[in-house]
Amino acid sequence: MAIKNIIYKDRNFPISYDINNFKAEKSIIFLHGWGSNREIMKQAFKDSFKEFKHIYIDMPGFGKSLNSEILTTSDYKEILNIFFKELKITPYIIIGHSFGGKVATLLNPPYLILLSSAGVIEKKSFWVKFKIGVFKILKFFGGYKFYKFFASNDAKEMPQNMYETFKNVVDEDFTPFFKNFKNRAFIFWGEEDKATSLESGKKIHNLIDNSLFFSYRGDHYFFLKFGKEIEREILKLI
Repeated sequence: MAIKNIIYKDRNFPISYDINNFKAEKSIIFLHGWGSNREIMKQAFKDSFKEFKHIYIDMPGFGKSLNSEILTTSDYKEILNIFFKELKITPYIIIGHSFGGKVATLLNPPYLILLSSAGVIEKKSFWVKFKIGVFKILKFFGGYKFYKFFASNDAKEMPQNMYETFKNVVDEDFTPFFKNFKNRAFIFWGEEDKATSLESGKKIHNLIDNSLFFSYRGDHYFFLKFGKEIEREILKLI
């Protein structure tokens, strides 16, 4: 593990990361989803893509990358661009899971790999809408201390700044960004995914002209069982 201190908007962001296959010429970046960290990506892909330099990153506020700021998805993109520049890394492939898929899309790599990516707004259940409405009333009366009750499972136990960050990113419509992505994309999805539906994956595939779509038996973390299969499909065509 290494730490690189990044200065962005006059704030320091310590980025925790690992690099494997350091001597390889082409770099593959792994970006985890919300509430996760680089270790889950290592678990899935450490034995794959052996001809590439692997860079596993804890994004700010996750794993061992500390963060006290309120951020947007665009901020994550800018912080990582500075990180790549300072380490003299040129991403060739970026693999992004869930929230990491949105950040990966904004980074505009030559090859974009999306694993059950966030970015398509899905219909909220009645209960979710009810909690949002009640929380807005409590917020008006200074009820931030109740936010953990009303937060989603992804948001519970977060520091307040990360909960505010979560609110910034959770309902973003990334349709224009997917539509404007012009490089090569590979989209992989879990057929029983309850967090980002299979239909969302198909929609992203239709939005990105130069893309291929693959689905596997599994949930939001299907890729933990299919790292080698994902590698095989990608390496056929790059």
